[in-house]
Amino acid sequence: MRSFRLTSTVCLLLTYSIAGQGAELYVGPNGNDAWSGKLPAPNESRTDGPFATFDAARNAARSLGAKKPRRILVRGGKYSLGRPLVLDARDSQLTIEAAPGEKVVLYGGRKLTGWTPDGERFWAVRLPEVSARRWDFRMLVVNGRFCKRARAPKTGYFTHLSEFKVPWMSTTGGGWRRKPTHEELTTLKYRTEDLGPWLDVANAELTVYHMWDESGVGVASMNETTHTLTFSNPAGHPPGAFGVKKYIVWNVRQGMNEAGQWYLDRTEGKLVYWPLPGEDMTSAEVIAPTIESIIKLQGTKQRPVSGVTLRGLTLSVTNTPLIAGGFGALRFDGAVSAAFAHDCSLLNLTVVNVGGQGIKGRDCTFLSVRNCEVSDTGACGIIVQGADALVADNHVFDVGVLYPSAIGIRCGGKRGRVTHNEVHDTPYSAINCGGDGHRIESNLIYRPMKELHDGAGIYIGFCKGVILRGNFIHDIVDTGGYGASAYYLDEQARECLVEGNLSLRVVRPSHNHMAENNIIRNNVFISDGDATLTFPKSSRYRFEKNVIYAKGKIVVSNPAAITVSSGNIFFSERGAIEGAPPDTLRAEPLFIVVEKGHYRFAPESPALKLGIEPLDVSAAGRRRADGE
Repeated sequence: MRSFRLTSTVCLLLTYSIAGQGAELYVGPNGNDAWSGKLPAPNESRTDGPFATFDAARNAARSLGAKKPRRILVRGGKYSLGRPLVLDARDSQLTIEAAPGEKVVLYGGRKLTGWTPDGERFWAVRLPEVSARRWDFRMLVVNGRFCKRARAPKTGYFTHLSEFKVPWMSTTGGGWRRKPTHEELTTLKYRTEDLGPWLDVANAELTVYHMWDESGVGVASMNETTHTLTFSNPAGHPPGAFGVKKYIVWNVRQGMNEAGQWYLDRTEGKLVYWPLPGEDMTSAEVIAPTIESIIKLQGTKQRPVSGVTLRGLTLSVTNTPLIAGGFGALRFDGAVSAAFAHDCSLLNLTVVNVGGQGIKGRDCTFLSVRNCEVSDTGACGIIVQGADALVADNHVFDVGVLYPSAIGIRCGGKRGRVTHNEVHDTPYSAINCGGDGHRIESNLIYRPMKELHDGAGIYIGFCKGVILRGNFIHDIVDTGGYGASAYYLDEQARECLVEGNLSLRVVRPSHNHMAENNIIRNNVFISDGDATLTFPKSSRYRFEKNVIYAKGKIVVSNPAAITVSSGNIFFSERGAIEGAPPDTLRAEPLFIVVEKGHYRFAPESPALKLGIEPLDVSAAGRRRADGE
């Protein structure tokens, strides 16, 4: 915690800068909930000053009524919240923001002290609430770093022996041909060379991998005769489904392979940590999560919370329960969570080192998430669901630290705008949308799909009338399974438009599955290897004025899905092109790259004769100024 000494001149300037904006209240690390909260710093006699807690400031703001704007200015410092700050309809028109020029950090956890040596390398701190089963957590922050949990094996994965050979019928087809039994969802057969008596059942947790998601499960029992683990909670899919047989063991002492790792010993009631070289545990800042959300905008359908603004805050350290997170790890809550919120704004927030989602909104209307930086999240970066959301000018990266099915930005509902975001280094899809009428435009995406399969840089499905325009996606490595794509239109995607987009160094730039009546127009897809465009179980596509350039071969699967084709150019340096529409021109397009993402054509290019417009996506990505 920091204390502040402000001169009367500075206080006057600060007060003047916010004059006329409605009632102002203050929270400060040197505050007192018995004070009025109307002063930015304690007075000389220390009889009045800012509040100490957010709850006190919120309650004072409520007493002023919800019909006029009210503002809570938070003085710089670090604040630990033992429970979420909940804002409901009584808090409508409230703004909570960092004081100008000051850094405010809100933690959803508590600092741990009293570390003592535990063996030759490790240090430990006693936590009686853990042994009493009143506290459990799966993430830890030490000196600002999201620490790795103890894992076995040290790298890679174990391979289990469970099988589930029931066909997947697609989501539209109802999922599995036969519903998995409880036993199939709660057991895993392991190889004897991988696990043995060393496995601490009371502490061990598993990540069981599927195709496009994973399941986090605990271990209830271990049968060393049948070599079977029984889970304490069901997996989302049976182990072995889709032919995927990978899993990892977490949180056992045998998984402490390198400095910087930790595990929680629930039996002994202690947290064990292996310090980095030079890390002094007598002075280290160690924070463990105690809550799943830090700020909750919690309206109801009958009484939504309206007009709330959060600005300039940093939020860090949140918890997650031991459950299978499902597709996109969507079952977990956000550090900032909104439900039934109308016309609320989340501006210039930093969300870092949290166990669940960064920002999550559901059943919201006109929710705006702008100029936020979200990174090092256990699950997704930003999720918005409802109507007329705006997600703009955000920087989202290094998500899915705990749950690799995490998505960078997820938008559901109707008429959402996802524009000018920079999203990179995600284990699964960078942007995913479902619902109708969304516009996904001018986003910069790179290095998504680093771990899971059947996703994309931009992945949409169960949607109608979605526009993908002016996006720039590069560097996707296909790790197998059902593959990874740049632009992916999945089940029930209809009447969508993919126009004016660029992909670089992506083997499968366009994947279309069980989709119909869509348009792919005026895109440039460039691959430094092969390039594959796929249309399984799709129909009635218009494919116009696209340029496909590959050093290897170009393959179009199920070209019959393309019913209208005109003005396309395919060029393979190897000269190998399969399945291209009959009218495709096979010629060098003669690009002139003006700058990153800006592709013009030489005067003699055949593209100009076909009426193909130059492509300029150099402005894709986050705008530094406040976007609209």
